[in-house]
Amino acid sequence: MQLFSGITDVAHVIQLAVAPVFLLTGVGAILSVLVNRLGRVVDRFRALEHNLPELNDTARPSVQDEMRNLARRARMIHWAIGLCTGCALLVCIVIATLFVGSITHVEMPAIIASLFILAMLTLVAGLLCFLREIALATGSIHVVPR
Repeated sequence: MQLFSGITDVAHVIQLAVAPVFLLTGVGAILSVLVNRLGRVVDRFRALEHNLPELNDTARPSVQDEMRNLARRARMIHWAIGLCTGCALLVCIVIATLFVGSITHVEMPAIIASLFILAMLTLVAGLLCFLREIALATGSIHVVPR
């Protein structure tokens, strides 16, 4: 009967871990978007940097402003990636703690709750950095009237 109880306990822990695993999937999708945006920012910066020596004195300040904006965007994306990755790592630790607690029969609700809250806070901070990067990107769009 002990074996059946152990299997039931593991099945219950797996059920508890399903929600954090779905959260990991969402964070992974966000990270994919962030990495793609960072790649585009870096590519654009490199293209501008490559053409900078050939520019005349009237075009150079505009390009340098765009490069500064791209550098700010890259910094924001870098922070967002770091914070979202931190969230994913904390969620993984939550899942591992669930299983370790089940195997060792040690109750750790305060640790699990604290880790999960910290994961949510890092996710919120990462999303705020992402939102700031989007604001920087859209703020640099200037429509020239015809």
